[in-house]
Amino acid sequence: AGRVITNSRMVRDEIVRFYGFPNEKIDLVYNGVPIDAFGRGEESRARIREELGLKSKDIAVLFAGSGWERKGLRFAVEALEASGKETRLLVAGRGDKRKYRSARVEFLDLVQDMPGLYGAADIFLLPTIYDPFSNACLEALAAGLPVVTTRANGFSEIIEEGVHGTVLDDPPNLDAICDALRFWSDPARRERARIANLALARQFDISLNVARTLEILTSSTAD
Repeated sequence: AGRVITNSRMVRDEIVRFYGFPNEKIDLVYNGVPIDAFGRGEESRARIREELGLKSKDIAVLFAGSGWERKGLRFAVEALEASGKETRLLVAGRGDKRKYRSARVEFLDLVQDMPGLYGAADIFLLPTIYDPFSNACLEALAAGLPVVTTRANGFSEIIEEGVHGTVLDDPPNLDAICDALRFWSDPARRERARIANLALARQFDISLNVARTLEILTSSTAD
């Protein structure tokens, strides 16, 4: 390949380390999502929470994606088992539910209205073992949710600890996950994160991703 585009510094460094590809021939373009699609309406939030059986005091922790084993769903479930009784885990996506049975977990399967579900949640949790750059985390950011994920997720490069979310060093560390969930259970803290996250997410709209990718491709063609 003449050039390589990666979606995180983590992946760029892995390509250099494992394949010996020249660093100067690698361009970094973070993922993008349609940011405006994830705005939260209070009326929609209240309706969806009611449909999910969530009370006003309940803290809804959302996990979204497939490949549940790699993305650390078992760590999320175990952490919820050890968390306060008002914390509930919502799981969107497909997988083998039999491996993750818990009275604290509600499996929603494929969800058509993901923006609405993000808006109904309070915290996004993805204790992934490995993820080049999770789009689900970026969508949660665009919805204003504090994101709890791991350093093995390229997404973690764009957020500030304690401002936009929490970055975990070790996915199976249940104490650290529980600490993060307790930290973000505070409504005032979540509101400050919502404002910061909405502002940060603007830098990762899909239009910017496309423009930068085309710029690299046309520049490479000209060379």
